[in-house]
Amino acid sequence: MLKKIMAGNWKMFKTREEASRTARELVVAVGENLPDDREVLIIPSFTALKEVNDVLSGQKNYFSGGQNFYPADEGAFTGEVSPLHLKDSGCSYALVGHSERRHVLGEEDDFLAEKVAYGLERQLKIIFCIGEKIEERKQDKVEEVLARQLEKGLKNIISSVSPHELVIAYEPVWAIGTGETAGSDDISQAHNFIRKKLIDIFEYGSDIRILYGGSVKPDNCAAIIGLDNVDGVLVGGASLNADSFSRIVLAGSKTDSSL
Repeated sequence: MLKKIMAGNWKMFKTREEASRTARELVVAVGENLPDDREVLIIPSFTALKEVNDVLSGQKNYFSGGQNFYPADEGAFTGEVSPLHLKDSGCSYALVGHSERRHVLGEEDDFLAEKVAYGLERQLKIIFCIGEKIEERKQDKVEEVLARQLEKGLKNIISSVSPHELVIAYEPVWAIGTGETAGSDDISQAHNFIRKKLIDIFEYGSDIRILYGGSVKPDNCAAIIGLDNVDGVLVGGASLNADSFSRIVLAGSKTDSSL
């Protein structure tokens, strides 16, 4: 059985020293209590990857990931980073399609599909982010949006993906960094729909992990990961503090101090 992924996306925060310190504090805070069915993923800025990986080296079930990459090994792409650079820095995972890449930086479905396929080809595990904007939810277009993003974003890998390589992260755009969290019914409906679409698309669609992201906090994480078809979380702001993130990592487990 694949492990639940407890992922922290640090976005454009933390110097190298701060990232190293937070990673160390997280490992200490979790200690020997990390459940066997979970893995921890830290996704820092590019400049802090070495420092984070120095801390995580030798730690069982701890991994790092890149926040982005360009679909080429090398070339005249100023300001970009390649999958080979991420792997050389120790990354196992990479994000593709985060709402900030889609809606702030203008990355469209066809380009994201190219990135997904290229990253997988270069042996990165891909976390592919999807989710609706508030106006799309108000117009009852949630399933339409999710179907389009899945079908277009995954169109280049239909015949080759395995559940070890691809992860889907459902992040309703209106809940990211706003303090608003989708209700249990909203999350269940979206994740159940995503599961059905994955089963339609892939031979192993029933085994591909689906994460929830959107204002995940220590006090709501246990309820979220207890829902059907929720295989972990992708956390933003609450992952920047080691105490907060450690409580999320352990949420709902036998060592969860809130139980």
